[in-house]
Amino acid sequence: MELFPAVLIGGPPNSGKSVLVYSLSQALRQQEVAHYVLRAAPDGEGDWFLEAEQTPVRLLRVKGSFDARWVDRIVRDIRNRHLPLLVDVGGLPTLEQERILSAATHAVLLTRDPALRPEWEERFRRNGLNLIADLDSQLEGPSQLIEETPILRGVITGLVRGCVAEGPVFEALLKRIQALFQYTSEELRRYHLDMAPQVDLVIELDRLARMLNVQMRGRAPHWAPEDILRALDSLPAGKPLALYDRAPAWLYAALAVHALPAPVFQFDVRLGWIETPRLAIDPRASPSAVLRFLTKQSGDLWQLHVAKVHSYLDREEIEGLGVPLIPEDARLVLEGQLPLWLWNALARVYAGVRVLSVLEPRTSEAIVIASRDPAYSIGTRWRVEPIQAEGG
Repeated sequence: MELFPAVLIGGPPNSGKSVLVYSLSQALRQQEVAHYVLRAAPDGEGDWFLEAEQTPVRLLRVKGSFDARWVDRIVRDIRNRHLPLLVDVGGLPTLEQERILSAATHAVLLTRDPALRPEWEERFRRNGLNLIADLDSQLEGPSQLIEETPILRGVITGLVRGCVAEGPVFEALLKRIQALFQYTSEELRRYHLDMAPQVDLVIELDRLARMLNVQMRGRAPHWAPEDILRALDSLPAGKPLALYDRAPAWLYAALAVHALPAPVFQFDVRLGWIETPRLAIDPRASPSAVLRFLTKQSGDLWQLHVAKVHSYLDREEIEGLGVPLIPEDARLVLEGQLPLWLWNALARVYAGVRVLSVLEPRTSEAIVIASRDPAYSIGTRWRVEPIQAEGG
């Protein structure tokens, strides 16, 4: 059953789709409208790409391709959605790749070239999408709202990386999407938590943040590395955990280590509730069918960059996978653009090193999440140059 709407933002390349999706998502969060952004283009981009310093972004970005395997799984995720979706689709889909469009419910057309509009209108029509907005995207000039009903039409300007969309056309589009995503946060929360695994500790991280007086941005917590230790101290160690709500990868990873050897579950808006997979240290570990490993050593500092071979990664492909051996006396920095459940798995398998940290790509800082060295307490951070990934 299609419980939630899925609004696809489509149009020719270089029309500003990713910037528009990012701007909509930020505005929806400020309005406390629950949703998820699915970037259905295998370019490794996400909010972190639009927010982070550009030098580490260029190093961490991994390009991909629309293969049939990837399309199959994106279609599955859209159809099995657990929240209202904003879908950022690539600019040159083939007929096979158009199956992604058929899984959505609504569409926004964004184009800088009027000659390409009929092609995209036909693409949306044959995939049964309800077109809610048809917008000309221009780099400069005033935004102009031409028509609000039945289809929102106008000229939207300034969709440039590093900027956030604004103006009358953006506000009208935001209002229309808000109306579609009319579920309250509490309705969605209850829906998700009712499906949680049967463990004693189901941790709502937003509620935990309020209990710990974590700094807030609006009603959303702004977790800082200094909050990690307080979060760990508030929970019993070695007990099964089920984790819910948005939070940085380094906080999730720290909690996953804290729970060892007990299992950890998390709510993934793409997959629902999943258990963290188990990895295995393998001294002979080499690039697998799903992951690539790049290491760099300088004294006791080791960096391990983990990259996806394919643009799409399934949890089942990771279970039992071998990962490189890192010396136990190392200061290890884990790097990559990875789903939270894989960060959790990597943190748990490397929990025995002297100092374990996760790279925060927005700041190029290593955040310590586990340590047996008094000089590097949990929450310590230091600048680190990310590993140059292949193709970066």
